[in-house]
Amino acid sequence: MLTPTEQILEFNQNLVNKSLELNYRAQQALSNLTIYQNLKVGETESEVIYRDNKMTLLHYKPLTEKVHKTPLLVIYALINKPYILDLQPDKSVIRNLLSKGFDIYLIDWGTPSDSDKYLDFEDYVERYIDDVVNIICECNGVTSISILGYCIGGTLSAIYTALHPEKVRNFIMMASPVYFDTKDGLLHIMTDRQYFDADVIVDSIGNLPPNMLNSSFLMLDPVENFINKYSTFFNNMDNRQFVERFLRMEHWIFDSIPMTGEFYRRYIKELYQQNLLAKNEFYVGEKCVDLRKINMPVLNIIAKRDTQVPEVASAKLNELISSKDKKIILFSSGHIGLSVGKKAHNELWPEVAAWLKKRSGRQIKARN
Repeated sequence: MLTPTEQILEFNQNLVNKSLELNYRAQQALSNLTIYQNLKVGETESEVIYRDNKMTLLHYKPLTEKVHKTPLLVIYALINKPYILDLQPDKSVIRNLLSKGFDIYLIDWGTPSDSDKYLDFEDYVERYIDDVVNIICECNGVTSISILGYCIGGTLSAIYTALHPEKVRNFIMMASPVYFDTKDGLLHIMTDRQYFDADVIVDSIGNLPPNMLNSSFLMLDPVENFINKYSTFFNNMDNRQFVERFLRMEHWIFDSIPMTGEFYRRYIKELYQQNLLAKNEFYVGEKCVDLRKINMPVLNIIAKRDTQVPEVASAKLNELISSKDKKIILFSSGHIGLSVGKKAHNELWPEVAAWLKKRSGRQIKARN
C-alpha cells in the first residue's frame, strides 16, 4: 500500500502525463487543421464539353479500355454542389462507376445569380436537361441514355423521363421525393401551407440564400448536426485521416448555392403543398407530367435513415409508373451516406453497377 507521500507523487505524475498527452494531442490537432488549406475535392479527371448560362456539362475520363455503349448522365440537386458524388478517391460514386466501365456525364448547375431568379422547371427540364441529353446522344451515336438523379436532381430526372421516355433507356432515382402527401418527414410538416407561405418568401428575397436552406436541413436532426458531430470531431482531432474526411464533408455542406426563386415557389406550392406530381397534374410549360409514361427499367435507391426524404416519398414512384422492370433498394444509411458511406461503396454501388450493366448494352472502345 502506498504511503500518503507516494500517493501524492503518483497523483502528480499522472497529472503531468495527462498534461503531456493533451498537449501532444493539441499540437497534432493544430497540425491536422492545416489540411483545410490544401483540401481537394472532385479530383476525378473530367472536361467541360458544354455550357449554357451557369450550367456546365462534364464528361469524365474513362478508367477502363472499354465502356458500356449506353452513356450515364448524373443529375444532382439544385442546392449543394455535385462533388459530394466525387468527394475523395476512395469515396467517389463517380470513380466507383467509372471503374465498372460506365461512360459518365454530370450536370453542374453552377451558382445562380439574381438575374436567374425566374428560372423555373421548364428551364431546368426542357432547356438544360433536354439539351444535355441530346448532346450526349449525338456524341455517342445513340438515341437514349441512362439517367441517375439524386435528391431534387432525381425529382427533375423523373419529370424529364416522364416527358421524354424515348430518350431514357434506364432510370435510377436516388433519395428523391416524388410523393409529398405525407407527414413522415419534418420537411413535409415545416412546409405545410397553413404554416408556410412560399410566395411571401420569394416575393421578398428572390433566390433562396444558401444559409437559409442549410439551416432548414441542419434543423432536421439538430442533436446530431450541432452536438454529436462536433463532439466526435473533438475526440478525433489528432486523427489526421478522420480530420481530413470531416473537413471535406464540412466544406461541402457549407459550400452550397442559392435556389432560384421561381423554382422554389413552385417546388413548395405545387409539389410539397399540393402533391401535383404524384397526381399527374403537374405542368412543365404546357406539358402535363404523367408518371405513368415512365416505362423503362427503373432502380429506386432509398436511404432508411433519410431525414430529408422519407421512405414513402420515394417508394411511391414504383406504384405510379408503368415499368415492368422496376426495383427498390432500401439501404441502411442517411441521405448523404448513400454517396460517401464506406458500407455504401462496398455493398450498394456494386449492386447498382451490376443492375445497370445488364441494361446498358455491349461494351465499346472508350473515347479518351
